[in-house]
Amino acid sequence: MVPELDSIFESFEKNNIFRNKTALQVNFQPDSILFRDEQIKQIALVLAPALRGEKPSNLFLYGKTGTGKTLSIYSIKEELLKRFKKDSDFNLRIEYLNCKLKKVSDTEYRILAELIKKLGGDVPSTGLPTQAVYGRFIDLIDEERQLIILLFDEIDQAVKKISNDFLYNLTRLNSELSKTQLCIVGISNDLTFLDDIDPRVRSSLSEEEIIFPPYNALQLQEILKKRAEIAFKEGVVSEGVIAKCAAFAAREHGDARRALDLLRVAGELAERDKSKKLLLKHIDEANKNIERDKILDIVRSEPKQFQLVLYSIIKLIEERKGEPIFTGDVYNFYQKLCNDFKVEVLTQRRVGDIIQEFDMLGIINVRVVSKGRGGRMREIRLAISANILEKVKKILEDSVNFR
Repeated sequence: MVPELDSIFESFEKNNIFRNKTALQVNFQPDSILFRDEQIKQIALVLAPALRGEKPSNLFLYGKTGTGKTLSIYSIKEELLKRFKKDSDFNLRIEYLNCKLKKVSDTEYRILAELIKKLGGDVPSTGLPTQAVYGRFIDLIDEERQLIILLFDEIDQAVKKISNDFLYNLTRLNSELSKTQLCIVGISNDLTFLDDIDPRVRSSLSEEEIIFPPYNALQLQEILKKRAEIAFKEGVVSEGVIAKCAAFAAREHGDARRALDLLRVAGELAERDKSKKLLLKHIDEANKNIERDKILDIVRSEPKQFQLVLYSIIKLIEERKGEPIFTGDVYNFYQKLCNDFKVEVLTQRRVGDIIQEFDMLGIINVRVVSKGRGGRMREIRLAISANILEKVKKILEDSVNFR
């Protein structure tokens, strides 16, 4: 055994930093959700009819990542199930599905298969016609009088991967059910998500909408302070650490999830340093680590069309060797790439939207420049640091099979 292992494991067994690290993790459900009273009240007003067996309006929750959407809907889910009377003449089911998970939601078939599994049924992971899986889903849920609320987290991701047809098909199911009613709650990080989908889907789906605004720095400080009291031992967190953590996250559109990740990673770094205190330097180091990991996760999880656009940007910038590139250049390169690999070509407007999303995610920097009589153009520069660029290219090349 490596001689240093004993001292490493012994230092972690002593654990001078954490009391309950789970308080800084995404799946932790706090006793109270700060600064979201109004949104929780609105959700409750929309979904409360479920307690009487009445189908609530379909509902959409919008807001950037880490603004409390999932926490809020989960708290309402727990409250509804707690208040539901077991001796009612109907059953209430509330099922959650994360649409960002590739093996669950990259096809309409898999979404239905996962829902069937959650509701106690079973279908093969592949092999049946999608219409046959719909038939099984209907047979399964229509055996008794019940109300089913389906919570689709990051629903915009599923629509990007598939299409909005599956949403339309789900909303139409109520007309084919005799005993059961379905209510859909969609959760999206994209505030413009419904603007681009089929109007017939929008009219049947989005009956109620609730916006979750970003947290400001002071609100993030209060959230972090409450979680830190649970997560860390007394006296561990140095002065200024919570404020700095909140300031970093406030720059990222008020993302509480990022703030909590930052605090957790900083604590882990302090622990590895055998430090008895969580210091400002640990926050700085954690921020660098998270920035790197966040970019790689985004690149890895994006749909193929997004990856093709990003690869086009990277290759063009390499070819131009410092010369500026513009949206039109990217589209021309992207078109050629799609044709070479026999992939559907998106419209120039849609590629422009994708470029704008990359700008918002901090992967590229886009600025509008004036070309005189030539009009205004969007100049694109990479914001990915040189030390992870090769990793990004490898992820893209492996995913799209460029090699």
